[in-house]
Amino acid sequence: MRIRLIASVLVSMCGSAQAGPVDQSVRPLSRAADDSQVSRSAVSLVSVVAPQNSLRPALRPAVTPKPETLINAATQSGFNEWIRGFRTRALRQGISADIFDRAFANVQYEADVIRRDRNQSEFTKTIWDYLDSAASDTRVNNGKAALRKHGSLLDRIEAQYGVDKDVIVAIWGLESAYGTFRGSNPVIGSLATLAYDARRSDFFEEQLVEALKILHSGDVRLANFKGSWAGAMGHTQFIPTSYQSLAVDFDGDGKRDIWSDDPADALASTANYLAKNGWVKGMPWGVEVRIPQGFDYTLANRDILRMPSDWAKMGIVDLDGNAVPDHGSASVLLPAGAKGAAFLIFKNFDVIETYNTADAYVIGVGHLSDRITGAGPIRSDWPREDRALSFAERKEMQRLLTAKGFDTKKIDGKIGPLTINAVRAFQTSIGDVPDGYASLNILKKLR
Repeated sequence: MRIRLIASVLVSMCGSAQAGPVDQSVRPLSRAADDSQVSRSAVSLVSVVAPQNSLRPALRPAVTPKPETLINAATQSGFNEWIRGFRTRALRQGISADIFDRAFANVQYEADVIRRDRNQSEFTKTIWDYLDSAASDTRVNNGKAALRKHGSLLDRIEAQYGVDKDVIVAIWGLESAYGTFRGSNPVIGSLATLAYDARRSDFFEEQLVEALKILHSGDVRLANFKGSWAGAMGHTQFIPTSYQSLAVDFDGDGKRDIWSDDPADALASTANYLAKNGWVKGMPWGVEVRIPQGFDYTLANRDILRMPSDWAKMGIVDLDGNAVPDHGSASVLLPAGAKGAAFLIFKNFDVIETYNTADAYVIGVGHLSDRITGAGPIRSDWPREDRALSFAERKEMQRLLTAKGFDTKKIDGKIGPLTINAVRAFQTSIGDVPDGYASLNILKKLR
Protein backbone atom coordinates (compact mmCIF):
# COMPACT_ATOMS: atom_id res chain seq x y z
CA MET A 1 0.00 0.00 0.00
CA ARG A 2 1.57 3.27 -1.08
CA ILE A 3 1.34 6.48 0.87
CA ARG A 4 0.13 9.24 -1.41
CA LEU A 5 -0.78 12.89 -1.07
CA ILE A 6 -3.99 13.45 -2.97
CA ALA A 7 -7.22 15.40 -3.01
CA SER A 8 -7.15 18.53 -0.88
CA VAL A 9 -3.39 18.60 -0.55
CA LEU A 10 -1.50 20.74 1.91
CA VAL A 11 1.38 22.15 0.04
CA SER A 12 4.53 24.07 0.46
CA MET A 13 4.69 27.83 0.22
CA CYS A 14 8.46 27.80 -0.07
CA GLY A 15 10.50 29.01 -3.01
CA SER A 16 11.34 25.35 -3.32
CA ALA A 17 9.23 22.93 -1.47
CA GLN A 18 9.73 21.01 1.66
CA ALA A 19 12.18 18.42 0.50
CA GLY A 20 13.40 16.78 -2.65
CA PRO A 21 13.40 13.29 -4.06
CA VAL A 22 13.74 10.51 -1.55
CA ASP A 23 16.73 8.27 -1.38
CA GLN A 24 14.86 4.98 -1.74
CA SER A 25 13.85 4.49 -5.34
CA VAL A 26 10.90 2.29 -4.50
CA ARG A 27 9.38 4.69 -2.01
CA PRO A 28 7.20 7.72 -2.73
CA LEU A 29 8.72 11.06 -1.83
CA SER A 30 6.03 12.28 0.47
CA ARG A 31 4.96 10.51 3.60
CA ALA A 32 1.53 12.05 3.64
CA ALA A 33 -0.14 12.79 6.95
CA ASP A 34 -3.36 11.98 5.15
CA ASP A 35 -6.60 10.71 6.56
CA SER A 36 -5.39 7.14 6.20
CA GLN A 37 -2.39 5.04 5.39
CA VAL A 38 -3.54 5.62 1.91
CA SER A 39 -4.69 3.29 -0.83
CA ARG A 40 -4.59 4.51 -4.41
CA SER A 41 -8.37 4.81 -4.75
CA ALA A 42 -8.84 8.55 -4.44
CA VAL A 43 -9.41 10.45 -7.66
CA SER A 44 -10.32 14.00 -6.72
CA LEU A 45 -7.69 16.65 -6.11
CA VAL A 46 -9.46 19.61 -4.60
CA SER A 47 -6.83 22.22 -3.96
CA VAL A 48 -3.14 22.86 -3.89
CA VAL A 49 -1.10 25.53 -2.24
CA ALA A 50 0.19 28.42 -4.29
CA PRO A 51 3.97 28.22 -3.96
CA GLN A 52 6.10 31.31 -4.37
CA ASN A 53 8.79 30.39 -6.88
CA SER A 54 8.85 26.62 -7.25
CA LEU A 55 5.61 25.04 -8.35
CA ARG A 56 6.00 21.97 -6.21
CA PRO A 57 2.52 21.50 -4.72
CA ALA A 58 3.25 19.04 -1.96
CA LEU A 59 4.52 18.99 1.55
CA ARG A 60 7.56 16.71 1.54
CA PRO A 61 7.75 14.82 3.81
CA ALA A 62 4.40 15.20 5.55
CA VAL A 63 5.39 13.34 8.69
CA THR A 64 2.75 13.11 11.38
CA PRO A 65 3.48 15.85 13.91
CA LYS A 66 3.92 15.19 17.60
CA PRO A 67 1.97 18.11 19.11
CA GLU A 68 2.82 17.16 22.67
CA THR A 69 6.48 17.88 21.97
CA LEU A 70 6.14 21.07 19.94
CA ILE A 71 8.52 23.79 21.03
CA ASN A 72 6.49 26.79 22.11
CA ALA A 73 9.28 29.32 22.63
CA ALA A 74 12.41 28.34 20.78
CA THR A 75 15.29 30.63 21.63
CA GLN A 76 18.80 31.02 20.33
CA SER A 77 20.17 29.81 23.65
CA GLY A 78 18.05 26.67 23.48
CA PHE A 79 19.10 26.16 19.87
CA ASN A 80 22.77 26.49 20.85
CA GLU A 81 22.28 23.87 23.54
CA TRP A 82 20.66 21.57 20.99
CA ILE A 83 23.62 22.08 18.62
CA ARG A 84 26.01 20.95 21.34
CA GLY A 85 24.02 17.76 21.82
CA PHE A 86 23.70 17.21 18.09
CA ARG A 87 27.46 17.64 17.64
CA THR A 88 28.03 14.59 19.82
CA ARG A 89 25.51 12.55 17.84
CA ALA A 90 26.92 13.71 14.49
CA LEU A 91 30.50 12.85 15.42
CA ARG A 92 29.34 9.37 16.43
CA GLN A 93 28.01 8.99 12.87
CA GLY A 94 31.39 9.75 11.34
CA ILE A 95 31.21 13.52 10.89
CA SER A 96 34.61 15.08 11.58
CA ALA A 97 34.84 17.75 14.25
CA ASP A 98 36.45 20.13 11.77
CA ILE A 99 33.64 19.78 9.22
CA PHE A 100 31.00 20.18 11.92
CA ASP A 101 32.56 23.23 13.51
CA ARG A 102 33.10 24.99 10.18
CA ALA A 103 29.54 24.21 9.06
CA PHE A 104 28.01 25.50 12.28
CA ALA A 105 30.29 28.50 12.80
CA ASN A 106 27.63 31.05 11.83
CA VAL A 107 24.42 29.06 12.16
CA GLN A 108 21.56 30.87 13.83
CA TYR A 109 18.04 29.78 14.68
CA GLU A 110 15.86 30.76 11.70
CA ALA A 111 12.44 31.75 12.99
CA ASP A 112 11.22 32.38 9.44
CA VAL A 113 11.86 28.75 8.53
CA ILE A 114 9.58 27.60 11.34
CA ARG A 115 6.99 30.22 10.41
CA ARG A 116 6.91 28.88 6.86
CA ASP A 117 6.76 25.30 8.08
CA ARG A 118 3.83 26.11 10.35
CA ASN A 119 1.79 28.05 7.80
CA GLN A 120 1.49 25.63 4.92
CA SER A 121 -2.11 24.54 5.30
CA GLU A 122 -4.06 27.75 4.96
CA PHE A 123 -3.28 29.02 1.46
CA THR A 124 -4.69 27.00 -1.40
CA LYS A 125 -5.25 27.10 -5.12
CA THR A 126 -7.57 25.05 -7.23
CA ILE A 127 -5.90 22.57 -9.54
CA TRP A 128 -6.82 24.61 -12.62
CA ASP A 129 -5.23 27.74 -11.18
CA TYR A 130 -2.16 25.71 -10.35
CA LEU A 131 -1.96 24.26 -13.85
CA ASP A 132 -2.50 27.68 -15.40
CA SER A 133 0.76 28.68 -13.75
CA ALA A 134 2.57 25.36 -14.16
CA ALA A 135 2.03 25.40 -17.92
CA SER A 136 1.79 29.13 -18.50
CA ASP A 137 2.89 30.51 -21.86
CA THR A 138 6.01 31.90 -20.23
CA ARG A 139 6.95 28.60 -18.61
CA VAL A 140 6.26 26.71 -21.84
CA ASN A 141 8.31 29.13 -23.94
CA ASN A 142 11.16 29.07 -21.43
CA GLY A 143 11.02 25.28 -21.45
CA LYS A 144 11.29 25.19 -25.22
CA ALA A 145 14.24 27.56 -25.01
CA ALA A 146 15.91 25.37 -22.37
CA LEU A 147 15.36 22.30 -24.53
CA ARG A 148 17.06 24.04 -27.46
CA LYS A 149 19.90 25.53 -25.43
CA HIS A 150 20.78 22.28 -23.68
CA GLY A 151 19.73 19.97 -26.51
CA SER A 152 23.02 18.15 -26.85
CA LEU A 153 23.34 17.63 -23.10
CA LEU A 154 19.74 16.43 -22.80
CA ASP A 155 20.15 14.06 -25.73
CA ARG A 156 23.11 12.45 -23.98
CA ILE A 157 21.22 12.22 -20.69
CA GLU A 158 18.21 10.68 -22.42
CA ALA A 159 20.41 8.15 -24.21
CA GLN A 160 22.20 7.11 -21.02
CA TYR A 161 19.24 6.91 -18.63
CA GLY A 162 16.32 6.20 -20.97
CA VAL A 163 14.21 9.06 -19.60
CA ASP A 164 12.46 11.40 -22.00
CA LYS A 165 14.26 14.74 -22.02
CA ASP A 166 11.10 16.85 -22.11
CA VAL A 167 10.03 15.37 -18.76
CA ILE A 168 13.41 16.20 -17.23
CA VAL A 169 13.05 19.77 -18.51
CA ALA A 170 9.50 20.00 -17.14
CA ILE A 171 10.63 18.95 -13.65
CA TRP A 172 13.42 21.51 -13.90
CA GLY A 173 10.85 24.13 -14.88
CA LEU A 174 8.53 23.42 -11.97
CA GLU A 175 11.22 22.98 -9.35
CA SER A 176 13.36 26.04 -10.02
CA ALA A 177 12.01 27.82 -13.13
CA TYR A 178 14.87 26.30 -15.16
CA GLY A 179 17.49 27.15 -12.57
CA THR A 180 16.30 30.68 -11.85
CA PHE A 181 15.21 29.97 -8.26
CA ARG A 182 17.52 27.39 -6.74
CA GLY A 183 17.17 28.72 -3.21
CA SER A 184 19.34 31.11 -1.24
CA ASN A 185 19.00 29.73 2.28
CA PRO A 186 22.07 28.11 3.89
CA VAL A 187 21.22 24.42 3.91
CA ILE A 188 22.86 23.70 7.26
CA GLY A 189 21.01 26.53 9.02
CA SER A 190 17.62 25.58 7.57
CA LEU A 191 17.97 21.90 8.36
CA ALA A 192 19.36 22.55 11.83
CA THR A 193 16.41 24.81 12.64
CA LEU A 194 13.95 22.19 11.42
CA ALA A 195 15.79 19.41 13.25
CA TYR A 196 15.69 21.43 16.48
CA ASP A 197 11.94 21.90 16.07
CA ALA A 198 10.43 18.74 17.55
CA ARG A 199 7.61 18.45 15.02
CA ARG A 200 9.71 16.43 12.52
CA SER A 201 13.05 16.35 14.23
CA ASP A 202 14.04 12.78 13.35
CA PHE A 203 13.62 13.29 9.61
CA PHE A 204 15.45 16.60 9.49
CA GLU A 205 18.27 15.44 11.75
CA GLU A 206 18.86 12.60 9.29
CA GLN A 207 18.95 15.14 6.45
CA LEU A 208 21.34 17.33 8.43
CA VAL A 209 23.79 14.48 9.01
CA GLU A 210 23.75 13.67 5.30
CA ALA A 211 24.24 17.36 4.46
CA LEU A 212 27.38 17.37 6.59
CA LYS A 213 28.58 14.27 4.74
CA ILE A 214 28.03 16.11 1.46
CA LEU A 215 30.29 18.91 2.72
CA HIS A 216 32.88 16.33 3.73
CA SER A 217 32.80 14.80 0.24
CA GLY A 218 33.85 18.10 -1.31
CA ASP A 219 31.03 18.11 -3.86
CA VAL A 220 30.10 21.64 -2.76
CA ARG A 221 31.79 24.43 -0.83
CA LEU A 222 30.09 25.69 2.30
CA ALA A 223 29.61 29.14 0.76
CA ASN A 224 27.64 27.60 -2.11
CA PHE A 225 25.72 25.08 -0.01
CA LYS A 226 22.33 26.75 -0.35
CA GLY A 227 18.79 25.70 -1.10
CA SER A 228 15.19 26.22 -0.13
CA TRP A 229 14.10 27.15 3.39
CA ALA A 230 13.43 23.43 3.92
CA GLY A 231 16.75 22.14 2.67
CA ALA A 232 15.88 21.18 -0.91
CA MET A 233 18.87 21.81 -3.13
CA GLY A 234 19.92 22.64 -6.65
CA HIS A 235 18.22 22.92 -10.00
CA THR A 236 15.79 20.10 -9.32
CA GLN A 237 15.62 20.35 -5.53
CA PHE A 238 17.08 17.18 -4.06
CA ILE A 239 17.09 16.58 -0.33
CA PRO A 240 20.40 15.37 1.13
CA THR A 241 19.46 11.69 1.46
CA SER A 242 18.31 11.46 -2.14
CA TYR A 243 21.35 13.37 -3.28
CA GLN A 244 23.57 10.84 -1.53
CA SER A 245 21.80 7.90 -3.17
CA LEU A 246 20.94 9.16 -6.64
CA ALA A 247 22.94 12.24 -7.62
CA VAL A 248 25.51 11.61 -10.37
CA ASP A 249 28.65 13.25 -11.72
CA PHE A 250 27.59 13.48 -15.34
CA ASP A 251 30.15 16.01 -16.54
CA GLY A 252 33.05 13.94 -15.18
CA ASP A 253 34.70 16.64 -13.08
CA GLY A 254 34.75 14.49 -9.96
CA LYS A 255 31.90 16.30 -8.23
CA ARG A 256 28.15 15.77 -8.15
CA ASP A 257 27.46 19.47 -8.43
CA ILE A 258 23.72 20.15 -8.59
CA TRP A 259 24.25 23.76 -7.43
CA SER A 260 26.38 24.96 -10.34
CA ASP A 261 25.12 27.28 -13.04
CA ASP A 262 25.88 24.35 -15.34
CA PRO A 263 22.81 22.09 -14.90
CA ALA A 264 24.43 18.92 -16.27
CA ASP A 265 24.79 17.02 -13.00
CA ALA A 266 21.39 18.14 -11.71
CA LEU A 267 19.50 17.14 -14.85
CA ALA A 268 21.30 13.82 -15.10
CA SER A 269 20.62 13.16 -11.42
CA THR A 270 16.91 13.75 -12.03
CA ALA A 271 17.00 11.33 -14.97
CA ASN A 272 18.79 8.79 -12.79
CA TYR A 273 16.11 9.21 -10.12
CA LEU A 274 13.28 8.60 -12.58
CA ALA A 275 15.11 5.71 -14.22
CA LYS A 276 15.66 3.99 -10.87
CA ASN A 277 11.94 4.33 -10.22
CA GLY A 278 11.02 2.50 -13.41
CA TRP A 279 10.56 5.11 -16.13
CA VAL A 280 9.37 3.63 -19.45
CA LYS A 281 10.76 5.67 -22.32
CA GLY A 282 8.15 6.77 -24.83
CA MET A 283 5.17 5.92 -22.61
CA PRO A 284 2.96 8.93 -21.89
CA TRP A 285 2.28 10.01 -18.34
CA GLY A 286 -1.37 10.29 -19.27
CA VAL A 287 -3.79 11.19 -22.05
CA GLU A 288 -6.75 13.54 -21.76
CA VAL A 289 -9.94 11.60 -22.46
CA ARG A 290 -13.67 12.01 -22.82
CA ILE A 291 -15.96 10.32 -20.29
CA PRO A 292 -19.26 9.00 -21.72
CA GLN A 293 -22.66 9.74 -20.30
CA GLY A 294 -23.75 7.16 -17.78
CA PHE A 295 -20.19 6.28 -16.77
CA ASP A 296 -19.89 4.50 -13.44
CA TYR A 297 -17.70 6.97 -11.57
CA THR A 298 -16.73 4.41 -9.00
CA LEU A 299 -14.47 3.01 -11.74
CA ALA A 300 -12.38 6.19 -11.59
CA ASN A 301 -10.09 4.52 -9.12
CA ARG A 302 -6.30 4.19 -9.21
CA ASP A 303 -6.60 0.53 -8.28
CA ILE A 304 -8.69 -0.26 -11.36
CA LEU A 305 -6.33 -0.83 -14.29
CA ARG A 306 -7.38 -1.74 -17.81
CA MET A 307 -5.87 -1.46 -21.25
CA PRO A 308 -6.97 1.69 -23.11
CA SER A 309 -8.65 -0.49 -25.75
CA ASP A 310 -10.81 -1.94 -22.99
CA TRP A 311 -11.63 1.51 -21.66
CA ALA A 312 -12.54 2.48 -25.24
CA LYS A 313 -15.15 -0.29 -25.31
CA MET A 314 -16.75 1.51 -22.37
CA GLY A 315 -16.72 4.81 -24.27
CA ILE A 316 -13.58 6.34 -22.80
CA VAL A 317 -11.70 7.72 -25.81
CA ASP A 318 -9.40 10.63 -26.57
CA LEU A 319 -10.86 14.03 -27.33
CA ASP A 320 -10.91 13.28 -31.04
CA GLY A 321 -13.03 10.20 -30.46
CA ASN A 322 -10.28 7.64 -30.98
CA ALA A 323 -9.21 4.82 -28.71
CA VAL A 324 -6.06 5.69 -26.78
CA PRO A 325 -3.19 3.45 -27.94
CA ASP A 326 -2.38 0.52 -25.69
CA HIS A 327 0.75 1.98 -24.12
CA GLY A 328 0.08 -0.19 -21.09
CA SER A 329 -2.57 -0.61 -18.42
CA ALA A 330 -4.18 2.63 -17.31
CA SER A 331 -6.57 3.99 -14.74
CA VAL A 332 -9.03 6.87 -14.92
CA LEU A 333 -8.15 10.06 -13.05
CA LEU A 334 -10.66 12.86 -12.43
CA PRO A 335 -8.69 15.56 -10.60
CA ALA A 336 -11.69 17.89 -10.33
CA GLY A 337 -14.54 15.42 -10.37
CA ALA A 338 -17.08 14.82 -13.11
CA LYS A 339 -17.12 18.46 -14.24
CA GLY A 340 -13.39 18.72 -14.94
CA ALA A 341 -10.81 17.22 -17.24
CA ALA A 342 -10.35 13.44 -17.22
CA PHE A 343 -7.23 11.43 -17.96
CA LEU A 344 -6.13 7.89 -18.58
CA ILE A 345 -2.89 7.64 -16.64
CA PHE A 346 -0.06 5.14 -17.11
CA LYS A 347 2.92 3.78 -15.20
CA ASN A 348 4.98 6.91 -15.87
CA PHE A 349 2.41 8.88 -13.88
CA ASP A 350 3.40 6.71 -10.92
CA VAL A 351 7.07 7.31 -11.63
CA ILE A 352 6.70 11.10 -11.61
CA GLU A 353 4.62 10.65 -8.48
CA THR A 354 7.64 9.24 -6.67
CA TYR A 355 9.25 12.65 -7.19
CA ASN A 356 6.23 14.35 -5.65
CA THR A 357 3.05 12.57 -4.63
CA ALA A 358 0.58 15.39 -5.32
CA ASP A 359 -1.58 14.62 -8.35
CA ALA A 360 -1.45 18.28 -9.33
CA TYR A 361 2.33 18.21 -9.50
CA VAL A 362 2.35 15.06 -11.63
CA ILE A 363 -0.22 16.48 -14.02
CA GLY A 364 1.74 19.74 -14.05
CA VAL A 365 4.98 18.00 -15.00
CA GLY A 366 3.28 15.81 -17.57
CA HIS A 367 1.27 18.59 -19.16
CA LEU A 368 4.23 20.99 -19.21
CA SER A 369 6.35 18.31 -20.89
CA ASP A 370 3.64 17.83 -23.50
CA ARG A 371 3.41 21.58 -24.11
CA ILE A 372 7.19 21.89 -24.42
CA THR A 373 7.12 19.32 -27.22
CA GLY A 374 4.31 21.10 -29.06
CA ALA A 375 1.02 19.84 -27.66
CA GLY A 376 -1.78 22.26 -26.93
CA PRO A 377 -3.48 23.18 -23.65
CA ILE A 378 -5.84 20.89 -21.78
CA ARG A 379 -9.00 21.06 -23.86
CA SER A 380 -11.68 20.15 -21.33
CA ASP A 381 -13.33 22.70 -19.11
CA TRP A 382 -12.69 22.99 -15.40
CA PRO A 383 -15.34 23.94 -12.83
CA ARG A 384 -13.84 27.42 -12.59
CA GLU A 385 -16.87 28.67 -10.73
CA ASP A 386 -15.63 26.64 -7.76
CA ARG A 387 -13.09 27.93 -5.29
CA ALA A 388 -10.70 26.00 -3.13
CA LEU A 389 -11.91 25.04 0.30
CA SER A 390 -10.02 26.56 3.18
CA PHE A 391 -8.37 24.37 5.78
CA ALA A 392 -11.21 25.15 8.21
CA GLU A 393 -13.82 24.27 5.58
CA ARG A 394 -12.16 20.95 4.84
CA LYS A 395 -12.29 20.08 8.54
CA GLU A 396 -15.90 21.22 8.68
CA MET A 397 -16.74 18.92 5.75
CA GLN A 398 -15.16 15.99 7.56
CA ARG A 399 -17.09 16.76 10.74
CA LEU A 400 -20.39 17.03 8.89
CA LEU A 401 -19.80 13.86 6.89
CA THR A 402 -18.97 11.90 10.02
CA ALA A 403 -21.96 13.32 11.87
CA LYS A 404 -24.26 12.17 9.06
CA GLY A 405 -22.88 8.63 9.22
CA PHE A 406 -20.20 8.88 6.53
CA ASP A 407 -17.17 8.41 8.73
CA THR A 408 -13.93 10.09 7.58
CA LYS A 409 -12.01 8.56 10.53
CA LYS A 410 -10.02 11.76 11.11
CA ILE A 411 -10.85 15.46 11.24
CA ASP A 412 -7.56 16.76 9.88
CA GLY A 413 -8.43 18.94 6.90
CA LYS A 414 -6.73 16.57 4.48
CA ILE A 415 -8.99 15.15 1.80
CA GLY A 416 -7.63 11.68 1.18
CA PRO A 417 -9.24 8.36 0.23
CA LEU A 418 -11.36 7.90 3.34
CA THR A 419 -12.84 11.37 3.04
CA ILE A 420 -13.35 10.96 -0.72
CA ASN A 421 -15.12 7.65 -0.12
CA ALA A 422 -17.29 9.38 2.47
CA VAL A 423 -18.10 12.13 -0.03
CA ARG A 424 -19.02 9.47 -2.61
CA ALA A 425 -21.29 7.71 -0.14
CA PHE A 426 -22.97 11.02 0.70
CA GLN A 427 -23.36 11.85 -3.01
CA THR A 428 -24.95 8.47 -3.60
CA SER A 429 -27.35 9.00 -0.71
CA ILE A 430 -28.65 12.24 -2.23
CA GLY A 431 -28.64 11.09 -5.85
CA ASP A 432 -25.60 13.08 -6.98
CA VAL A 433 -22.90 11.77 -9.32
CA PRO A 434 -20.56 9.85 -6.98
CA ASP A 435 -17.29 11.33 -8.22
CA GLY A 436 -15.91 11.96 -4.71
CA TYR A 437 -15.14 15.59 -5.51
CA ALA A 438 -14.97 17.45 -2.19
CA SER A 439 -16.26 20.77 -3.47
CA LEU A 440 -17.82 23.83 -1.91
CA ASN A 441 -21.14 22.67 -3.34
CA ILE A 442 -20.87 19.43 -1.36
CA LEU A 443 -20.06 21.37 1.78
CA LYS A 444 -23.13 23.53 1.28
CA LYS A 445 -25.31 20.43 0.83
CA LEU A 446 -23.86 18.95 3.99
CA ARG A 447 -24.71 22.13 5.85
